[in-house]
Amino acid sequence: MDLSRRLGSLVARSVAVKPARLHGTQAVASITFDDFPRSAWLEGGPVLARHGARATYYAAGGYCGRTVDGVRYFDESDLKAVAAAGHEIGAHGFAHRPASELSHAALADDAARNEEFLKACLGGAAPVSYAFPYGAATLAAKRFCAARFATARGVRAGVNDGKVDLAQLRTISLECRCWDEEAILAAIHRARARQGWIVFYTHDVSERPTRFGSMPGMLDWVLKKLAAAEIAVLPVREALPVALGTP
Repeated sequence: MDLSRRLGSLVARSVAVKPARLHGTQAVASITFDDFPRSAWLEGGPVLARHGARATYYAAGGYCGRTVDGVRYFDESDLKAVAAAGHEIGAHGFAHRPASELSHAALADDAARNEEFLKACLGGAAPVSYAFPYGAATLAAKRFCAARFATARGVRAGVNDGKVDLAQLRTISLECRCWDEEAILAAIHRARARQGWIVFYTHDVSERPTRFGSMPGMLDWVLKKLAAAEIAVLPVREALPVALGTP
């Protein structure tokens, strides 16, 4: 990342564009999948179902039906099946380009294309949750997303509690490259103690995942720990009012 992008990222993190205070009376968690690799549904979906959990799948329309860098992505039938199972389809940009590389006009066009694609597949329903591709958020992109979506999610580590920025929710990674059971348990403990909101994220799910993905057993382990802590697992759009204390 060059200096200008680093500075842009730092500014974006330091300025709350959509500030809110969480007043939830109970902790809540969300499991999210970026890019929507097909395995996140075919392999991850059954794990979620065993625990009665529903997730958010952030879909980039331009990846539909494609294989990119050896990873097979969702198709239209997967989108419909995921939605029918009660999971949320979120927005992840159409071309999956970092927001830091897009002008306002290009960002607006990309978001509109993705919304049009998703609405056509999902019976007219527009996404209300967004995740920045590659976690690359700028102040301008956050302002754009704050006006268009209920929440936007990056990859900045942490539990959402107290004062938060709904235009850049904090996250806990479940990716193989970042897997840290102690950090996950600490996040669960903090969320329970402070009635916070944990937003987990990963990508593909398989016994041989990419370094950005997770094994089914990892997902199962996290869901068991959340159940033991009596923390409900809800899609982002449903967890938001619980976290705000306005269900």
